[in-house]
Amino acid sequence: MTYYYKLGNIPHKRHTQFRQLNGSLYHEEAIGLHGFSGVQSLLYHLRPPTQIQKIWIASNAEILYEDQNPLHHRHLRTATTIAKGDAVESRLPLMANADLCISVACPTQPMQYWYRFSRGDEVIFIHDGSGILETQFGNLFYRPGDYLVIPTGVLWRILPDAVEQRMLVVEAYGHIEPPARYINRYGQFLEHSPYCERDLRPPMQLIVHDEEGEFEVRVKAGNQMTSYLYYHHPLDVVGWDGYLWPFAFNIEDFEPITGRVHQPPPVHQTFEGSGFVLCSFVPRLFDYHPLAIPAPYNHSNVDSDEVIYYVEGKFMSRKGIERASITVHPRGIPHGPHPGMYEGSIGKGRTDELAVMIDTFRPLKLTQHALKFEDKDYAYSWGGDW
Repeated sequence: MTYYYKLGNIPHKRHTQFRQLNGSLYHEEAIGLHGFSGVQSLLYHLRPPTQIQKIWIASNAEILYEDQNPLHHRHLRTATTIAKGDAVESRLPLMANADLCISVACPTQPMQYWYRFSRGDEVIFIHDGSGILETQFGNLFYRPGDYLVIPTGVLWRILPDAVEQRMLVVEAYGHIEPPARYINRYGQFLEHSPYCERDLRPPMQLIVHDEEGEFEVRVKAGNQMTSYLYYHHPLDVVGWDGYLWPFAFNIEDFEPITGRVHQPPPVHQTFEGSGFVLCSFVPRLFDYHPLAIPAPYNHSNVDSDEVIYYVEGKFMSRKGIERASITVHPRGIPHGPHPGMYEGSIGKGRTDELAVMIDTFRPLKLTQHALKFEDKDYAYSWGGDW
């Protein structure tokens, strides 16, 4: 994260004696990125976080990709995703490359264990539902439109408080940050950035657990899920401080950048990761040049694959798109507005569309799960009346 935060009780000086009421020491844990040269936080536990009682392989599921197919544009109708399981077990991986994996999930149950993704950071976009993201940094209350950004090393579970939950999940094999061009050399958001520190919601409720029993923590590394059994509650942190912590950012707090003529996708960028960017399309005024064409021009993705997850509203450049649709426009072939949408946008004053876009700089491979949602006619939808 880009700025300092603290919660709970911490000692005056780091790496010094910090004692419990019974005279024993609290147990300090550093969680940091890039060895000891990146951002980090220090957490103080009632017990050592290393006291594991049992280890076993929980699952080992390799992602199955589609067989070779002609290069073409895709439309995945994921609104029909079956609701089941918890927020991790219900994930359906749809596409991936060496930098990330993109999944959808419709959980119906609270997680009975805690989870950590060991390979990088995660972003969970909440399309539907609300609840609690419970972490050792404290509780985050989430709602529709939230991006939940969870750094590597954070232990968490999702406890939904509504039956209907729909999520878009990005597992990054690296770290996710605000775009560098939004940040000054002190780590502060600049005035021209479309959001700032006030829009980020850190954990607000730190509940210290001192229970004994059997508590499972699952850690995902590669395609393998390993379970660890503790005899004490893993969320026994009494306080922490630092620059690394999970946070929520709601898409409604992204302030759109507009202009006299059509603005290119980088103005919508919200986060960047290793090998990809994540953008937010939000309700905004259209271009105000007297001869402006608000709909995007045809373009070829020379260096990236474009993935758009459609959240709400009517989309100015697409026909046949529904809530929770995903379009995939790969590099190498041009794409643009559907017939009639380019001319039809002239004279319109605003759009109410809401969508999440992920542009990757390595080619994506679709999984066999994705093929079950594919609209086979989409690649031909620019061919006239459709």
